[in-house]
Amino acid sequence: MATATYPPPPPYYRLYRDYLQNPKSAPEPPPPIEGTYICFGGNYTTDDVLPNLEEQGVRQLYPKGPNVDFKKELRSLNRELQLHILELADVLVERPSQYARRVEEISLIFKNIHHLLNSLRPHQARATLIHILELQIQRRKQAVEDIKRRREEAQKLLKESLATLDGH
Repeated sequence: MATATYPPPPPYYRLYRDYLQNPKSAPEPPPPIEGTYICFGGNYTTDDVLPNLEEQGVRQLYPKGPNVDFKKELRSLNRELQLHILELADVLVERPSQYARRVEEISLIFKNIHHLLNSLRPHQARATLIHILELQIQRRKQAVEDIKRRREEAQKLLKESLATLDGH
């Protein structure tokens, strides 16, 4: 029985036969997918929208609306989480059979904190991008200054060389 080390190339490789002579002969890439699509059996969407907690079946513990004070709400949820963890410790010592409700409450608080943090992701991405671009601008300005300095040094050396040659 003979087996091939590598599988044969896909049949569409023939579409790129004249690519080296004429790069425009290659077919256009497919358009980007818009809307919903299925990948590995899961439904996905191209819309990057954070679903609200109620859509996920989770009770929201902080006020609804666009003007949420993230810092205040995260601090509040953090304090509430600490309190519930202490209460869980008390329940585990005094009434171990009743711990499940406390664990569910802690899970709800964690889900709310996680959702608030995910709401800040677009802001974080913009701030990171701004920082990266500022660093690139700074590096490019440094490179330009370095090139100018080296050019001036080279011009100085050339002038000195010409003066030396003219003197001899």
